[in-house]
Amino acid sequence: MKRLVPIVAVLLLLQAPPAAAQDLERGWEAAQRGDYATALDEWRPLAEQGLAQAQLGLGAMYSEGQGVPQDYAEAVRWYRLAAEQGLAQAQFILGAMYTEGQGVPHAFAEAVRWYRLAAEQGLASAQYNLGFMYREGRGVPQDYAEAVRWIWLAADQSLASAQYDLGVMYREGQGVPQDYAEAVRWFRLAAEQANARAQVNIGTMYAEGQGVAQDYAKAVKWFRLSAEHRVAQAQHNLGFMYSAGQGVPQDYAEAVRWYRLAAEQGYASAQYNLGVIYDEGQGAPQDDLLAHMWFNLAAAQGEEGAATNRDTIAERLSPNQLSEAQRLAREWQPEP
Repeated sequence: MKRLVPIVAVLLLLQAPPAAAQDLERGWEAAQRGDYATALDEWRPLAEQGLAQAQLGLGAMYSEGQGVPQDYAEAVRWYRLAAEQGLAQAQFILGAMYTEGQGVPHAFAEAVRWYRLAAEQGLASAQYNLGFMYREGRGVPQDYAEAVRWIWLAADQSLASAQYDLGVMYREGQGVPQDYAEAVRWFRLAAEQANARAQVNIGTMYAEGQGVAQDYAKAVKWFRLSAEHRVAQAQHNLGFMYSAGQGVPQDYAEAVRWYRLAAEQGYASAQYNLGVIYDEGQGAPQDDLLAHMWFNLAAAQGEEGAATNRDTIAERLSPNQLSEAQRLAREWQPEP
């Protein structure tokens, strides 16, 4: 629901009747410069006269707490008035409010109803959300084929999140025959729009040679782009590439740097690999206490082999050292 006002503004200017367009535009210009009181003064009379675009704008102001105290229930009231007049963006947002339980009780079936009305008007974000509901079985029976149908419509309108999800569904064979090449195609379209999840996934496809010729250098390129957006999986994968010397010169210190970034976000595989680094002293000084700590944290998440490695190291520690290692794990907190 963030950055809602700019979306609303486009709809206001595109759909408003000529007689109201100037007032709507004045409200938009005021909102743009942070003068929400003036925007409210321009939009409220129009909203009370039944103009759907102004009702949508007023709902956005209550939703975001711009010019008025944040009030989800009041936002829902205005969104509903606009949605009942058939305004697709309002229908979509009302569906989102039901999904999140903002201003209304959680009600997935009601969310689906509003998403569908907006999706049938061609709104890509609503098509995507409707597809997601079918994929997850929220408010409707789980139906991968129906999920693909709606997500494809959104992806075809270049919605990056839909392109990413469609790539996942082709990779997993959900609602469509498994097709790695088609998965790569959709991942690439999303990745080129800077979708960080798509970037790590297309990097994985290059690293494993799925749907494309195996190419470690291209894998590193995509992992790095995603890792720079703080995607823990990508940071871990980039660390692995440096550790193995795949697509980059082998560099244990650089591997440690990327593993640490992922591990500090709580990514279990990176915590495990940091444990290995400290156990073996490659890329960092050998340190049984830190090795035990990272294996212990990874084991708590069920990472395979971590508990065995933790217990092996524990046999080398004195009681005081073991107590210290456990304290380090107990007091560790993931970075936000």
